[in-house]
Amino acid sequence: MSADTHRFEAVYKATYDQITAYAGRRCDSPQDAADVVAETFTVVWRRIDELPPGAEARLWVYGVARNVLADHRRGALRRRARHRDLDAEMADLYGDPADHSVERSAIAQAFRTLPDDDRELLALVAWEGLDRAEIATMLGLSRNAVRIRLHRARRRFSRALDEADVRCTLTDTVVPVGRSL
Repeated sequence: MSADTHRFEAVYKATYDQITAYAGRRCDSPQDAADVVAETFTVVWRRIDELPPGAEARLWVYGVARNVLADHRRGALRRRARHRDLDAEMADLYGDPADHSVERSAIAQAFRTLPDDDRELLALVAWEGLDRAEIATMLGLSRNAVRIRLHRARRRFSRALDEADVRCTLTDTVVPVGRSL
């Protein structure tokens, strides 16, 4: 096997579960998530020469997944514009069950009111467990820019929760395992 094949296999094994979870949390269906993951690793294979060495490889793959997901979302918007009736029927079939708590629904609604960039930053911290330095590398920003944007995103989310009359205590705070916010 070639060195490129070995590099690809190594990064695939090291990041597959993380990228699958990343896509799964951001896609409307498991099928969409599987498509995003497959396309992500197709791009990684095609651009294997651009894969950075060491720990930065994981963040680079996250960046590829983020771009693939953005392309996927744009395509979905175009499809929805053409197939509104079918989407409504599918939403009825695959929508959230009615037994979810009202507070969880209010939190999700408040989260959806945030700008895309705020949601992405908060999700990278809470869902992916990335720290500021890793987010900075992934997004091509300085750590200070990430710190400022993250602070502002948290403040906007807090305001959205207040407007939705959702009260959180310190024991409700979600912190990724082994990380501090």
